Amino acid sequence: MSDSGMRRRQADRLRVGVTLHLRENAQSIWENGIFQNCLFLVQLLQRSPVIERAVLVIAGDGKTPHPSMMMDEIGVEMIDVHAAFRELDVVIEMSAQLGDDWVKAFREDGGRYVWMKVGNDYVIDIERAMFDKPHAGLASDKPYDAVWTIPEYEHSCRDYFSMMARAPLSIVPHLWTPYFFDRAVARLPPQHSWGYQPGKQRWRVCVFEPNVCMVKTSVIPMLACEEAYRAQPGMLENLRVCNTLHLKEHEKFLHFARSLDVVNHGLASFEGRFPTADFMAQFGDCVISHHWENGQNYLYYEVLYGGYPLIHNSTFIKQWGYYYSEFDCAEGGRALLEAFRRHDSELDAYRHNVRGLLAALDTANPENVMAYTRELQRLY
Repeated sequence: MSDSGMRRRQADRLRVGVTLHLRENAQSIWENGIFQNCLFLVQLLQRSPVIERAVLVIAGDGKTPHPSMMMDEIGVEMIDVHAAFRELDVVIEMSAQLGDDWVKAFREDGGRYVWMKVGNDYVIDIERAMFDKPHAGLASDKPYDAVWTIPEYEHSCRDYFSMMARAPLSIVPHLWTPYFFDRAVARLPPQHSWGYQPGKQRWRVCVFEPNVCMVKTSVIPMLACEEAYRAQPGMLENLRVCNTLHLKEHEKFLHFARSLDVVNHGLASFEGRFPTADFMAQFGDCVISHHWENGQNYLYYEVLYGGYPLIHNSTFIKQWGYYYSEFDCAEGGRALLEAFRRHDSELDAYRHNVRGLLAALDTANPENVMAYTRELQRLY
């Protein structure tokens, strides 16, 4: 074993990196949740008593983050893969996948390599194979020391992740802070007001499911809103369904949409992709959401953080927002009507309750810090 390998094994405190893929051109922090997740994880690791240094390991065509990544003041050090090989003890593969040869050499030199999974790859990989879509990522010959994932994937992905990686899997906490969201809100034009505003006679309802995979689609939210509208038409000003421009010309989706009163009565619109803060500040009073095996989402936390009523089916946040079960559209419609009836009068209690959830997700929460610390120690 090399001298650096011995030094890695004998270090009292660890030097840890989380991979982040950067492109050469414009890249927004809002493109997907994984960019935020990488930064939240490094922020948490900086608080761990067993860590000397926590950094982002930059891979990809880009060398420095684009301004739309909002990383200029986050206080996180960034190094390239060459420096990571020389200077780190543990690398956590998250946003960027490093090469098989690099990983093998890193481990032979005494390093530890962790696979952090924050997407439902079981469903994504099946869909891409069955429908002849480009693959999102292939199983490799990398030797992993461990796989980490978050509670939402324990049911559907535990064995899929662990057996492909030939490594033990651990469940670690989901993390979120409003750091990036607050910065986005601060950049809104003064005429756009973020945060729920009580007193509306009718609600503007929004749906933000990405509609790129079965785990998060707009169909159930649209049906739930339809259920509420049929029962109480006067409560709805409009329904805006984001991330649906690519579906507007699909015959089956058109046939489905045209079966709904909210569409036929001219109350529904089909929109592109927008950040939550921008869109809700201009166009929304309420959000309806639906997931299938993907029950921990930054969208939920953003909407709750703003005091907006969130109609959802996630058991992970069952006591927050307005819950309906699984695929029950009728119950979803009733949850929307219940929110419309109660939300204004219970707004202060709603916001107070949400603070407890956000504290549990925070990177500074000691329980979260110790959960990740235990997994790092388990590597040795």
